[in-house]
Amino acid sequence: MSRFCSLIIMGPPGAGKGTQARVISERLGVLHIDCGQVVRKEVASQTEFGLKAKEYMLAGRLVPDELIIGIMLKRLKVADCANGFLLDGFPRTVEQAKGLDNYLSAKDAKLDYIIFLGITERTAIQRLTSRRFCPSCGRVFNILTAPPKVEGVCDNCGREIEQRPDDKPETVIARLKVYELETAPLRNYYKDSEGYLEFDGDKPGEAVTEDVIDAINAGGRCK
Repeated sequence: MSRFCSLIIMGPPGAGKGTQARVISERLGVLHIDCGQVVRKEVASQTEFGLKAKEYMLAGRLVPDELIIGIMLKRLKVADCANGFLLDGFPRTVEQAKGLDNYLSAKDAKLDYIIFLGITERTAIQRLTSRRFCPSCGRVFNILTAPPKVEGVCDNCGREIEQRPDDKPETVIARLKVYELETAPLRNYYKDSEGYLEFDGDKPGEAVTEDVIDAINAGGRCK
C-alpha cells in the first residue's frame, strides 16, 4: 500500500472486531488503534485527558463524547499513523463520528472504508460467554474457538485467565440491547457513505478476513 488509508471497523459485541482489526491492519500495512487501550494509556499516564476521563470512570459514568474525541484525535496526530490507521472501538456514537469526519475533512481526507461486521444474537451470546482474557497482558482467548495452549493459562505470560463480568450470559444480553439503542444508529450514519462495506460475521474468522481484504482490494481505495 502506497497511499494513506483510513478505516474503521464496527459491529455488535461479539462480532470479532478486535481480532479482525489486528489481522486486517497487518495485511494492509496500517496501524491498528484500539480505543480502549488508548484511553487506558491516557489514564495511566495521568495526562490532562486521562485525569478527566478517570473522574468519569471512577464515578461509574460514561466518558463524554467530546473527551473521547479529544483523546482519539490526539492519538491520530502521532507520527506512526503516517501510513493510515484502522480504528477499533471508535467512533461509537454519531457525535464521535462527526468529530472524526471533521478532523479528516480538515486534512482534505475522509474515511476510505467503513467495515461493518454483522452477527446474529445467538452467535454473539455464544462467542462472548466463551471469551476469556488475561488480566496481566490483556490477551483475549475463546475457550471454544481459540483456547490457550494450557487450559486456563495465558500463552503470553502464564497468568490465570478470567472471564470479564461483561461476558456473563445475563450481562451479554443487556449489552446487546444497549448496542441496539445507542451504537447501532452509527450504522445508519455511515451506510450510505462511499466505502461502506458489510460482512457476515457469523462466518469463520479466516473467511471473514478474506472477504474484507478482497472487497478492499477490489475497491481500490487503499493502493
